[in-house]
Amino acid sequence: MQKMELMIDEFMIYCESKNLSRKTMASYEQTLRLFSKYLIEEKNIIDVKKVTEKILREYINYLKERGKYTVVSNKHTVLQNKPNNRTDYSKKVSITTVNNYIRNIKVFFNFLKEQTYIKKDIVKNIKALRNERKPKEYVSDEQFSNMLRHIDTTKFHEYRDYVIINLLLDTGMRIGECLNIKNKDLDINHRSIYLPAENTKYNKGRYVYYSQIMQRDLRRWLQYKDRYVNSEYLFCTKKSTPLLVRTFEKKIKDYGNRVGINIHPHQIRNNFAKRFLMAGGNIYTLSKILGHSSVKVTEKAYLDLTDADIRKNYQQFSPLVTMRGGRK
Repeated sequence: MQKMELMIDEFMIYCESKNLSRKTMASYEQTLRLFSKYLIEEKNIIDVKKVTEKILREYINYLKERGKYTVVSNKHTVLQNKPNNRTDYSKKVSITTVNNYIRNIKVFFNFLKEQTYIKKDIVKNIKALRNERKPKEYVSDEQFSNMLRHIDTTKFHEYRDYVIINLLLDTGMRIGECLNIKNKDLDINHRSIYLPAENTKYNKGRYVYYSQIMQRDLRRWLQYKDRYVNSEYLFCTKKSTPLLVRTFEKKIKDYGNRVGINIHPHQIRNNFAKRFLMAGGNIYTLSKILGHSSVKVTEKAYLDLTDADIRKNYQQFSPLVTMRGGRK
């Protein structure tokens, strides 16, 4: 017998040896612990050898039908997420989330097959669900500027958030990457920030760069921060502790509500990418800046420029107009 929980433990040790990012490992473990709980409670199965393709398909249907946060892997996640207080509690789980579960489970069972813990490949016919792609959400310049005007920069936490929001727009960083920046990662003179591998999605360290305007803002922020707190993190709480992603997500939602817009950190990243492309930046450079695993990921993510965007970009970069030096 190969107990599911023990196999998950071994898989996580394997993932750690592969130097996967903390976010990826957390995603794997949450998915597999929930799947293990389902096997025990719904199928009375604790042995991975008893899991079949049919059971996997039944679990996928179960995922599609259950509500968000109605099933948890352990007590810690209840304390962390406070499911009963969430406005999205019991709402339908998205296809994207289900596909993430499918991907994680396939990686796990491929590992079991490679390590000869199981003989049959039960995931080879399991495919991701078809997911109708939704256009990226963007915030207009006017909306963005209006929101920034309604942030009270005389308060420590709001001034901090103001700088974070501007840095996100200037660099295209993920919010998790931004909040993990330490003072030593910042090169204020060369206008660059190093993002260590352990803080990035694909576990690859990279540099991001920022403008002269942002350089000035960061210098002011550092002087201000150092007067009130002592922290190795560029952005921290007033108690000098690291600022959590979920805390910032709540804060930016509040700032958006002040001016009647719905905004989240990833929208700022989307805005950066769109503006970069519209200004004539190429997708290969954008892919490097965003820290995507490949150019294909970038192409897939940002194929939804509107007709107006395309027309404006074409008028700016028409080969004939450029060659003749004529009017646009």
